[in-house]
Amino acid sequence: MVKSKDHLGALEVRLAYRFQERSLLQEALTHASAAKGRDNQRLEFLGDALLNFTVAQVLFEAHPDWQEGSMSKLRGLLVRTESLHAWALDLSLDQALSATHPRKAPPMGSKPLADALEALLAAIYLDAQATGLDAAGTVKALVEQRFLKTIQAAVPEGLTQQDPKTHLQETAARLGLPAPAYAQVGQAGPGHAPRFTVQVSVGDQAAEAEGLSRKRAESEAAKRLLLLLGTRTKK
Repeated sequence: MVKSKDHLGALEVRLAYRFQERSLLQEALTHASAAKGRDNQRLEFLGDALLNFTVAQVLFEAHPDWQEGSMSKLRGLLVRTESLHAWALDLSLDQALSATHPRKAPPMGSKPLADALEALLAAIYLDAQATGLDAAGTVKALVEQRFLKTIQAAVPEGLTQQDPKTHLQETAARLGLPAPAYAQVGQAGPGHAPRFTVQVSVGDQAAEAEGLSRKRAESEAAKRLLLLLGTRTKK
């Protein structure tokens, strides 16, 4: 069996950051389901705020001619659960989480891994701050390594198509229809890995979809309703 310290050391290599306070790294990788004491929820809270600010800062610097709406759309796409889940997998956080708690591994769904990624960024910030490094700059370097090329290549005109909920809202307004209304109509599966069913309606048109998170279900439902509205406008 691969020891937890080997996985944690490999994670530090992938991050190009070595923790001076290893307990912070352990805490960031401690899901509530596996914790008898302190888990990573406080770090996740801080990491969420850090990530949103840092992505906003990188966006602000990379696109001085963009308006607030376009920056908000792109930031939302970059910090959503699916995006952070992919980043967590690229860092092999699923292996690090399992290795940290081999007897009771936390669930490996998209949300727990996205949460762990945010907690990890907070842990890096606090560790860097405690050792006299530029904490904000350290986190910014990681965010730029992950997202800068995507940010630089993005164009405002392409963002609406990538964000089904925003696209649906704008389509409804253009057609003179009420704003989209979302409602959770079902939930199945175990508590650590639920599946949500969401319905979205615009006037007399509605669509349902299922997803591993409510946000994902809402996004998929918005895509389906956009297809229905597209058919309607072509009649």
